[in-house]
Amino acid sequence: MFQQIKNIISGFSENNISAERQELLKPLVDYIQNKISSNQPIRLNFICTHNSRRSHLAQIWAQTMANYFGIKSIDCYSGGTEATAMFLQVTETLRSQGFQIQQLSENQNPIYAVKYDENENPIICFSKVYHDDFNPKQNFGAIMTCNHADEGCPLVVGAESRFPIQFNDPKAYDGTEFQSAKYAERSLEIAQEMWWVFINI
Repeated sequence: MFQQIKNIISGFSENNISAERQELLKPLVDYIQNKISSNQPIRLNFICTHNSRRSHLAQIWAQTMANYFGIKSIDCYSGGTEATAMFLQVTETLRSQGFQIQQLSENQNPIYAVKYDENENPIICFSKVYHDDFNPKQNFGAIMTCNHADEGCPLVVGAESRFPIQFNDPKAYDGTEFQSAKYAERSLEIAQEMWWVFINI
């Protein structure tokens, strides 16, 4: 794993996550643990409205944490209730935090390859609906990363379990002097909560 990412992870602490958030995250811990205990593959689909910001950050950090803690047979995905594009500030934020990102296409909804380790397969990221053919169709956990998606998807077809783990939208700071700082802050908040999930497996 790239050293800068490892340095970020080594600075995380359980004390930085409130008891309320830990209680919210615990069902996801149990879901993953049950899959491991029964020797089943783990598929997590992080879902937000536009699949442009929070869902990608959560997907990428969850896959990174699984690798960091040596948890195999896990694949993380993301999707939305509609497709837009992965917001550019997300890629810039992740690069600044140590990820290597290669843009694979030049269209309005670019495809990115995101690497956390030089020897591991990249995470393929682009905006898509949660039920896109790129994503699993059944036997997955659906993590609802925003309240609009949670309210707008009363039923996530194919999901075994559903987890309302919501994060504040950094989009509120787009175009302001705080944009870069707030995206970095949100990315690290998501990273630390995914760290807590996987350290408790």
